[in-house]
Amino acid sequence: MRTFGISVVVSLLMGAICHAQESKAPESAAIRAGKVLDVRTGNYESDQIIWIEGEKIKAIGKAAEIQRQLPAGAKIIDLSSLTVLPGLIDAHTHLTASPETVGPAGLRLSYPRIALLGARNARVTLEAGFTTVRNVGAHGYVDIALRDAISAGDVAGPRMLTSGPGLSITGGHGDENYLAPQFAASNDGVANGVEGVTAKVRQNIKYGADVIKFAATGGVLSEGDDPEVAEYSLEEMKAIVETAHALGRKVATHAHGAKGIKYAVLAGVDSVEHGSYITDEEIRLMKERGTYLVPTVYLEDRLMEKHDKLTPNMIEKMNKVIPEARQHLSHAFRSELKVAFGTDAGVYPHGENAHEFATMVRMGLPPLKAIQAATVNAADLIGWSDRVGTLEAGRFADIVAVEGDPLANVSVLENVRFVMKGGQVIKNQ
Repeated sequence: MRTFGISVVVSLLMGAICHAQESKAPESAAIRAGKVLDVRTGNYESDQIIWIEGEKIKAIGKAAEIQRQLPAGAKIIDLSSLTVLPGLIDAHTHLTASPETVGPAGLRLSYPRIALLGARNARVTLEAGFTTVRNVGAHGYVDIALRDAISAGDVAGPRMLTSGPGLSITGGHGDENYLAPQFAASNDGVANGVEGVTAKVRQNIKYGADVIKFAATGGVLSEGDDPEVAEYSLEEMKAIVETAHALGRKVATHAHGAKGIKYAVLAGVDSVEHGSYITDEEIRLMKERGTYLVPTVYLEDRLMEKHDKLTPNMIEKMNKVIPEARQHLSHAFRSELKVAFGTDAGVYPHGENAHEFATMVRMGLPPLKAIQAATVNAADLIGWSDRVGTLEAGRFADIVAVEGDPLANVSVLENVRFVMKGGQVIKNQ
């Protein structure tokens, strides 16, 4: 009887385990797509089905072929009137910033309030079709907290790679230069000298940074520094990059001036953000070393439209830098430099990220290359080519759909009708 009882208990336990495993089987869905854009080639495939199991793509192909393989009960999503492409990637965001935090006004916000602002911005960004972002710069490690909250399902938002506080010299772009000396205030990314920057990189990684960001030059939306001046020495930049790479992290650098760009590329950075004064010498070096340019050009239009939050010094720098940036970056686009999509969203309202496409095209980048910048190129830059950036079996089911032909009119990406992240429908209009 004892043996029989044990057998019954074991059978019941095994049955419960099997039932639990069955209940956790990934859900199946099938997207019927009117046209699917192959972002690598620029070709369209019609009459396609994207078969999704759980959070990943199981298969993609002709409807007649995939239809026969679908399991019974698979959820059907009809996007037969739309153009489908991979979820978009923004490699330069500031989700925990907004226009109202630019300049001295940002001093009034606590880190908890900034984190909550970030939760709102993350949702808006995801609904705009950006299923992955690289967040390059946030005080108090609030971007890392936001990333973890999204991963845990606590708030809605894109997949995030985060940097924590960007590194800056004392008094440089990234330091707190609005307050008088008696406050003795410095931002949490300030680090000087080889030993100082090495320690700061290690500290950021200790607290969860996926990528390291530093300011190679002054900036526009900062007080009292010069965008054309290289702020860190070549030795300091090398220390930042070598430390980060040794610990498995890529490095992005804010750089406007040519000398700062050159130093950063020679130091081995993975991407140059902005690149306003880039010249043929820096372009050559970047092409030789495979360095990406992340140009952030739409913000220039936005800043010229409205800048009531900016100080007189910022406005002076903006009026000087923006015309130069348009000229130099247009030349860089024609030079076949590797370009990854980035917006600097946070300087202007989140959710407008896709306006970057049309600005890039107006400045000389063909529509397909602009789309590739936000898909395959950005995926390569962040090291996630095996996860995002294309619609292929084994990749995350991160999918967007638009009306019309984005290769003929890239502005249609400003109004995505459908967004899916990891197999979950986020938006369906």
